Amino acid sequence: MNVYMDLDEGLFSCTTHLPHSTMKFPVSELHSVKIPPQRTTGTKRIVMLASTPVLLAVIPLYLFVTSPRLNVLSSRELDISTSVSKGIERVDERCDVFRGKWVRSPNAAYYTNVTCPLIVDQHNCLKLGRPDAEFLKWRWKPDECDLPRFDGGRFLEVARGRSLAFVGDSVGRNQMQSLLCLLANVEFPEEISYKHSLDTTNFKWWYFSDHKFTLAAFWAPFLVKSRDADPNGRSFNSIMSLYLDEPEPSWASEIANFDFVIISAGQWFFRPLMFHEKGEVVGCCSCELNNITDLTRFYGYRMAFRTAFRELLSQKAYKGMTFLRTFSPAHFENGTWNTGGSCARMRPFASGEAKLEGDDLEFYLTQVEEFRAAQREGIKRGLTFRLLDTTEAMIQRPDGHPDRFGRLSLRNTTMADCVHWCVPGPIDLWNEFLFHVMRPESRESLQGQTWKSGR
Repeated sequence: MNVYMDLDEGLFSCTTHLPHSTMKFPVSELHSVKIPPQRTTGTKRIVMLASTPVLLAVIPLYLFVTSPRLNVLSSRELDISTSVSKGIERVDERCDVFRGKWVRSPNAAYYTNVTCPLIVDQHNCLKLGRPDAEFLKWRWKPDECDLPRFDGGRFLEVARGRSLAFVGDSVGRNQMQSLLCLLANVEFPEEISYKHSLDTTNFKWWYFSDHKFTLAAFWAPFLVKSRDADPNGRSFNSIMSLYLDEPEPSWASEIANFDFVIISAGQWFFRPLMFHEKGEVVGCCSCELNNITDLTRFYGYRMAFRTAFRELLSQKAYKGMTFLRTFSPAHFENGTWNTGGSCARMRPFASGEAKLEGDDLEFYLTQVEEFRAAQREGIKRGLTFRLLDTTEAMIQRPDGHPDRFGRLSLRNTTMADCVHWCVPGPIDLWNEFLFHVMRPESRESLQGQTWKSGR
């Protein structure tokens, strides 16, 4: 098992390989989501950065002032608004719930930090002094229909006797925090992490005894097996080895016991990475080592998702429903994480104000392409693969991060966290999507299946 001890330490910059060129640039110059200037700062151009490694808390991301946005979308930019939603079978043929806008709704919040005592300080913005509650007064409105509100009682009835696992990094565990609070109003869960792992920080298990429902989170920031590989020791910018054809054993050895599995990853792929396949080094991203092929981070990202999906497809005992939760953006403005950068906005962006592009768009499209391939193979095996396309909605929520109103998990300190999301907050939408997608077919496709491991 790959155990990380002090995961609140952040990292670093990374470089991108440019084909047919020996030039390299900082990651900040190659990976950005353009967002409009704050209304109080005139024509200043701001960049929203995402996809830097998340080490359980807040991560150094690099701010970069970009050139003006073109009015005409490129063919790659068109994919996010057309091909993605149309190329994947819809659960609800009447409506694509993932395309829409945020509308004001004063009573949108499901719970508070007082009514849900399960929120960790890292995400507990109101407890730690956030002065406004405006970020709680918005609701997602799909373009073509209305998205039903989350119903914890109905969710637990659908999930009765079953189990759900989050596989990925701390942003995935952030979603688990939201789901725990959404369900705790119906039944308060018991934490049983100690029964399953010595590392109860990175591997979480909860049990809802009345509904015999198990909820778990498996720490696997790369999805595949990873190890420290820098000869100079671990640091903010040290090399890690990824074994791209080997799933991380901590989740792969347990996953057949779960009925619902949510796969996600992204932030960690911006550190220097050594890629291994079939026991051999095949290349490296940003390692600056001689005699090793320079590969892009997107190569490693693609292969990691491919391996994770293939593992689920190959396990004969696995009969569950698999979800891909898409890329989650960050929103640093006016500096980097350690030079005064923050995410202090108090309102969502209007639809179209912020656009996914560059490296962030490439990450998004890469994971969706691998999802599509797995979905096609899943049909042959009788397995269901569903998309939780949260990216468009979350690009519009620069107001939803802890910023400086969160506390690192292992230290009594705060940093600007524009990567994770406040709980409660816009991340609750992810679980509205989850229930909407799993509900229509879950009783039929999973009838009679229960979690098979002992509790």
